[in-house]
Amino acid sequence: MPSEFELIARFFTRGTSHTVLGVGDDGALIAPTPGKELVISTDLLVEGTHFLADADPEALGWKTLAVNISDMAAMGAQPRWALLAAVLPASTVDWIEAFARGFFACADSHGVDLIGGDTTRGPRAFCVTIIGEVPAGQALRRDGAKAGDSIWISGKPGRAALGLAHLQGRTTLAEPQLGECLAALHRPQPRISLGLALRGIASVAIDVSDGLLADLGHVLEQSKLGARLQIPNLPVAGLERDCVLAGGDDYELLFTAAAGSDSDIAALAGKLQLPLTRIGEIVAGPPGELVLRDDSGSIITPACRGYDHFL
Repeated sequence: MPSEFELIARFFTRGTSHTVLGVGDDGALIAPTPGKELVISTDLLVEGTHFLADADPEALGWKTLAVNISDMAAMGAQPRWALLAAVLPASTVDWIEAFARGFFACADSHGVDLIGGDTTRGPRAFCVTIIGEVPAGQALRRDGAKAGDSIWISGKPGRAALGLAHLQGRTTLAEPQLGECLAALHRPQPRISLGLALRGIASVAIDVSDGLLADLGHVLEQSKLGARLQIPNLPVAGLERDCVLAGGDDYELLFTAAAGSDSDIAALAGKLQLPLTRIGEIVAGPPGELVLRDDSGSIITPACRGYDHFL
């Protein structure tokens, strides 16, 4: 295995497109665009908790950055810079090369410069700090929901969790559903185009990482409001319904917008060729209260709302 500095130089040092000084010094130098605010977030992925030990390294490289870029989408921000801290066992050069290839494929897709980080030896884990830009005062925040807002979700929530359930032997999927669910799990697609387009339309946005109900709960807590949900075509019961409601790892965008924006959002769905589904409304009820009904109008009480690292 290469030394630490050989590893960095060989696999993680590349030219940058909008950075004053990148990898190779004690710190990076960036020049924010005038009139923009910086949006900063960090996520940690640990083997055995966030990915399986036999995960494909190239797909893992993609996902390591993609889940962070998703936070930029949720804020309505353009991702610009990233730092990567990697804890690696005695991995083979081929494994590291494949990981770097996936990581930079995601970076190139979204115009992100890698500007620094760190490496050390130990149980495999990756931590990315992502930095983006948003016009001053236009960030999509969790505390902006208003009573009467419609609640929307992008894409098809639940597929990533269902793909994981297949890999763990808790269910058996057949094609084409299997391929769709594994793609959602291993190569999530950050909804940057949607996040940018929602500035000026959405009241609030959040990416679904811990589960649809759990992440909506974060919005309700921050906005001090309640919600009423009736998700179209929700599976009647069982694992598939649990995956939709609480599975997480989808990195779809859940957002709210004034009811009068419904036609604008429908047009946006067509423009982006991305399903955007209305699943409920924000109400002035007790803060954090969430009432979920099925297609017949009966109240559903889910066993779990989402993932918690410490439960």
